[in-house]
Amino acid sequence: MWWRFLINRVAYGILVLIGVASLVFFLFTILPGDPARMMLGQRADISSVEAINKELGRDKPLITQYVLFLNDVSPLSLAQVTNDKKSFYFDSAKYGASFSVTPTIFDWKLVVKKPYLRNSYQSKKAVTAILAEAFPKTLLLAFVSMSFALIAGMFLGISSTLIDKKWFDKLLFAISTLGMSLPSFFAAMLIAWFFAFLLGEYTGLSLFGSLYEVDDFGTGKHLALQNLILPAFTLGIRPLAIIIDLTKSSLSDTLSNDFIRTAKAKGLNTWQILWRHALKNALNPIITTISGWFASLLAGAVFVEYVFDWKGMGLVIVNAIEKYDFPVLMGAVLFIACLLVLVNFLVDISYRIIDPRIKLA
Repeated sequence: MWWRFLINRVAYGILVLIGVASLVFFLFTILPGDPARMMLGQRADISSVEAINKELGRDKPLITQYVLFLNDVSPLSLAQVTNDKKSFYFDSAKYGASFSVTPTIFDWKLVVKKPYLRNSYQSKKAVTAILAEAFPKTLLLAFVSMSFALIAGMFLGISSTLIDKKWFDKLLFAISTLGMSLPSFFAAMLIAWFFAFLLGEYTGLSLFGSLYEVDDFGTGKHLALQNLILPAFTLGIRPLAIIIDLTKSSLSDTLSNDFIRTAKAKGLNTWQILWRHALKNALNPIITTISGWFASLLAGAVFVEYVFDWKGMGLVIVNAIEKYDFPVLMGAVLFIACLLVLVNFLVDISYRIIDPRIKLA
């Protein structure tokens, strides 16, 4: 049963990624702009433009470019091993280390390699290196934001269920409404202006900051976790509001079930009923919400990272859009798609672990 579930989910994820890769390729291929002229700038001449377009493979038919693109981004690739003039020639300097899956047959073989996302038009740096540098910062920001939203949201949601006070319900309703209706870009600017600009002298928080700062002597870097507070709080507002409402409604429905009344009849107190029975059965919709929001935060909180100058995926995407750096944009979109597929896969597994009644299909 488990193996069938895993095969189905992996196959579904692969199909989704192929669809995203195809959409990304054709979308960015038809956009106006000549990468060769972007790279050369004022020094562009016909021969140089033709040479760079040939190097990028843009002199080939569109369908050939598409197949080459899929072959590059796929970890399982078809490689031509002898003739370096062929389009599918496997250049180890470009693709890096590889592992042969099949023996060489008529100068061709299947190899396993890391995905090749091309190079930036502007910096000439490998897109994988750019994403590898930016993603850990976005991961940290998303993790802290989601942890804050989850802990505070579940605590307030549970408190609202147990505390039967109208003023408390109205307060949580106001927080939830404000959190869900406030656009992230406006919230980021408002929070940055209030806590870092007006109250910066008292809070010690900076409007612009990064994870690492140079020390007073300029000899090294140190962690500056205080710069994480404002962007993490800003990102956590909306999921916090949703988790409060979802925890309250899901827990209220669970507490009205027959097995809860049976637990009360057995003499269990409120906290035993809550932790042993009610909360576990109320977790499924909360997990769905957490997974969706965490995946979206990992995808790059573009506005928040841009406002706070947090050098993660969001800032990379904004800079790539401004400079028409298509390989970086394409690589970022594909990377985000992989994250979404992975998160959904893990959520499906977690459903089965938390609730054995759910069948794997």
